[in-house]
Amino acid sequence: MNHIERARELFLQGYNCSQSVFCAFAEEYGIPMEQALRLSASFGGGIGRMRETCGAVCGMAMLAGMETGQTNPDDSAQKQTNYHAVQNLAEQFRQINGSIKCAELLQLRKDAPITSVPEQRTEEYYHKRPCLRMVETAVELFEEFKKQNTVSAVCEHN
Repeated sequence: MNHIERARELFLQGYNCSQSVFCAFAEEYGIPMEQALRLSASFGGGIGRMRETCGAVCGMAMLAGMETGQTNPDDSAQKQTNYHAVQNLAEQFRQINGSIKCAELLQLRKDAPITSVPEQRTEEYYHKRPCLRMVETAVELFEEFKKQNTVSAVCEHN
């Protein structure tokens, strides 16, 4: 099963956008599924269902951290590399979808109430929401990013 199929499957099982994107790759990073689900759980619904940054974008950013994240507090160059990667991925997502903000992607009113109660997943839910498309886009963008970075690393090494 490829990453997009895996992410779709996770989303259709009821996992949020962030979990679906992040967990589609978790095994490759040696992260047990339960831990990956917990790590990415809070970013669904635009971070805790506050309708801010799209959960799919958050999952993609977490994955960028797995590839380029800084691990040494004094490594400002790596921090810059990571921020640059996240900004580029987010901009590509924005170009494709018009926004990286959950509320805007869902076309919610600015005064729409914030609640912690998730909507029940029904056929109507999946039909009216663009979330599955956002998950697919995030996975595609990350796959392309990872492929380009692998090619760059091989070229630099040779």
